[in-house]
Amino acid sequence: MKHRSFILLWAVCACILAGCGGSSTQKDEHQHAHDEHSHHDHKHEHDHKHDHDHEGEEHDHDYKEDTHEAIDNEIIFTAEQAKAVGLEVSTAEPGLFCQVIKAGGQILSAQGDEVTIAATSNGILSFSGSAVEGVAVRAGEAIASISAKDIANGDPVAQARITYETAEKEFRRAEELVKDQIISTQEFEQVHLRYETAKTAYRAFAGKAGVHGVRLTTPIAGYLKNRFVNQGEFVAVGQPVATVSQNRRLQLRAEVPEKYFRDLQHIGSANFKVSYSDRIYKLSELKGRLLSFGKSAGQASFYVPVTFEFDNIGDIMPGAYAEVYLLSTPRPDVITLPIKAVTEEQGVHFVYVQLDEEGYVKREVTLGADDGERVQILSGIHVGDRVVTQGVYQLKLAANASVIPEGHSHSH
Repeated sequence: MKHRSFILLWAVCACILAGCGGSSTQKDEHQHAHDEHSHHDHKHEHDHKHDHDHEGEEHDHDYKEDTHEAIDNEIIFTAEQAKAVGLEVSTAEPGLFCQVIKAGGQILSAQGDEVTIAATSNGILSFSGSAVEGVAVRAGEAIASISAKDIANGDPVAQARITYETAEKEFRRAEELVKDQIISTQEFEQVHLRYETAKTAYRAFAGKAGVHGVRLTTPIAGYLKNRFVNQGEFVAVGQPVATVSQNRRLQLRAEVPEKYFRDLQHIGSANFKVSYSDRIYKLSELKGRLLSFGKSAGQASFYVPVTFEFDNIGDIMPGAYAEVYLLSTPRPDVITLPIKAVTEEQGVHFVYVQLDEEGYVKREVTLGADDGERVQILSGIHVGDRVVTQGVYQLKLAANASVIPEGHSHSH
């Protein structure tokens, strides 16, 4: 009985121990799984946080790098300095800008605006003291005289007077003879014709005769453009002596390389700059118009002529060389700046951009075409940038010595 009770007790203990072992195993497995899950979550959270922090650091790094570069290159120019040098700033905005063809050219007098004065008799020519090239002359003013006193044929005025007086006497006598029918009517008409011819010739000379010979006068008011003979030279009847130009209208003749021939039909206007001035003239402001463009290149060159006509405002000299900017088809949404806003250093171009009221930065730009006044910006400037357009040179000088004072900051 005791033996049987012992066996039963052993079996109960074995069951209890088995149950505890299974529970412990489940608990260990559950705890292990929980630990692995917690470790995974912690690792994921750590990795996510690390990646997020790293991304934030990169963003902050890029931002700081941009601002750091701007601040490092910043030029301090106070409001008082800007006012003193007349500094001006313009906002970069897209707009219309014409395609441009650059060419060389020349200023010419317009046709019909000048006359050539020719010698009216043979003799020695003497210009008046004021008759120099470029001087203003009035209509009817004498610019020279021709004397034939020492010429073999004699003084033409004296000869014309003698011829006229002789013809007049013959005519008066013929009038009496024709009344008495001593001469025929036909003979009288011939005498009358000789008289009228001599009278016209004499009056033509007599009206221009002076102390020093026959006077040469200009028929129009204007400027003495050219003198074709020198003082004291012999001239013959009909020989050109001088040219007088009114210069009210002038012509601009551009010589365009033949490679642009197909583009010439789109040319509508032009800007130009003469060799003796930095001023840019716009035909649109001078009542200019396109007269013609050549249909072929010249025999001795590879250039096609394009001719405009415009009003002379008084400071444009005929004959001057011109740098011409032919304006073709307009293009929209082009960022341009005044040429004076751009500086150049060793072939690299820069502009100055305003950061705030007293802060500026020098920025490199890539240029496109220019029309003599404005230049296309291909890169380096964005819409809305505030660019210095006046006082650039003074700002450039300040860039070499500018230091950012403590406490100067920006709101970026």
